Amino acid sequence: MKDVQKVRDLARHIRIETLKMLTGLGFGHYGGSMSVVETLAVLYGDVMRIDPEKPDWQDRDYFVLSKGHAGPALYATLALKGYFPVSELHTLNQNGTRLPSHPDRLRTTGVDATTGSLGQGVSIAAGIALSHKLAGRSNRVFCILGDGELNEGQCWEAFQFIAHHNLHNLTLFIDYNKQQLDGTLDEVIKPFDLAGKFSAFGFDVQTIKGDDIAAISEAVTPVRHAEQRPLVVILDSIKGQGVKYLEQLANSHHLRLTPDVKLEIENAIAELEATHV
Repeated sequence: MKDVQKVRDLARHIRIETLKMLTGLGFGHYGGSMSVVETLAVLYGDVMRIDPEKPDWQDRDYFVLSKGHAGPALYATLALKGYFPVSELHTLNQNGTRLPSHPDRLRTTGVDATTGSLGQGVSIAAGIALSHKLAGRSNRVFCILGDGELNEGQCWEAFQFIAHHNLHNLTLFIDYNKQQLDGTLDEVIKPFDLAGKFSAFGFDVQTIKGDDIAAISEAVTPVRHAEQRPLVVILDSIKGQGVKYLEQLANSHHLRLTPDVKLEIENAIAELEATHV
């Protein structure tokens, strides 16, 4: 990694802007947005080949947020990288906004795929990666999935497709924060041995702490070659990651703010703004 400090600072600002836009709205997907912040900072701040001034640049790397409910974190990332003004973030989910609750590639500059119906984003990412491979292009594709999303059978069909076609140009991240909408993974459907399952499906697997910026970068910076299997990075993350109050909630998947909760979040924002990593 060229500059760990720079990426950490980007992550801090992504977290701040995401909290601000959700809190201004008064509700939203806090927990799952927080748990992907460091990964977004690494991808957009260190790894991906992008040009915010040319969002449709044909040689760019592509990103698909399969867990589309974390859209606010992606919007904060795109704004901070210059795809559109940061001031536009306050329009999240408002009438006429370019920033709907889930990403829409036809509405938001910098979004490569429309997502939100869980299980489908990884199939889109697989199709993008296959098109680049067949055309002999060097574009890389990155995709973040939620761990609860893996309950969808379509994901596993896509994983088998990715391995069968040896899409080494596609890297998957599993946001393993152990919670989903209706409770913990173990309560809803146990994931069992995720690393073992992905290995059996034909992937190289790495398990990394979800906030370990240096380790995430080290895992995905090297360009993978045809003799290598596709890579999946299991992010051992925490729902609400980086915000103690959210981390300690029984379920922070989606919150509607009471005055007390709003005060807690505002205090967290102030603390983050006062912190210089």
